[in-house]
Amino acid sequence: MFQKLLFVFLLVPIFGNAQLVNIETKRIENDSSRFVLDAEFAFNHSNNDGVSVNQINGTLTTQLKSKDFKRTYLFLGNYKLIDADEGNLQNSWFLHTRFNYKLISKLSSEAFLQGQYNQLLVVEQRNLVGAGLRYNWVNRENFTGHIGNSYMYEVEYSDKANTTEYNHRNSTYFSVSYLSKTKSFSITNTVYYQPLYKNFKDHRVLDQFKLDIPLAEWFKVFMIYDYYFDSKTPLNTREYTSELQIGIGISI
Repeated sequence: MFQKLLFVFLLVPIFGNAQLVNIETKRIENDSSRFVLDAEFAFNHSNNDGVSVNQINGTLTTQLKSKDFKRTYLFLGNYKLIDADEGNLQNSWFLHTRFNYKLISKLSSEAFLQGQYNQLLVVEQRNLVGAGLRYNWVNRENFTGHIGNSYMYEVEYSDKANTTEYNHRNSTYFSVSYLSKTKSFSITNTVYYQPLYKNFKDHRVLDQFKLDIPLAEWFKVFMIYDYYFDSKTPLNTREYTSELQIGIGISI
């Protein structure tokens, strides 16, 4: 078991935080540890001509594997608050729990529950349950790739549109990771595509790029870029958000 604490020294949000969250970068790929706990915390304070803005972002990820390493339990929680003198600019939270069972060496089944809230988006709150399959299509020393497909039943609440929607949605993701031969950096890119079964023109897309650069065995810098697109909100409009995060990590 190991613990990792990440201190973010620079957090640059370009737009509001996306409401799709990339679980691939939260999975802890470690075949030798049955229990792993990751904690991330970011705080930023700025003062612009007497107007104070405080940003708080905390994430907790824990993963537990069975003795035979066939069953994996993952829990993820995130909270983000951007507060100014005029009031909250952004308030969001995210909870996700997932169970994976390895069917054969490269194929796993998975089931998950999720709840999330973001006051900046048209759909402020979304709750969902789902299940599907995950396939490890390539697994080399320096390069890995996964593809997954799931069914999701979701409930979306929108105060702006005064609506509650119940949807059956498909979720497909494609993820690739590369670790340099010198282990001087690693790259992960994941794309999610989530259309409605009854109307594939009504879909959501999330693309996330992550770069990790270890400077020592216990110290690294990282960059994460997220892009989120919703083709049809309850207001019959399109919506997109993007976010850039740059930080440092310390392993304890």
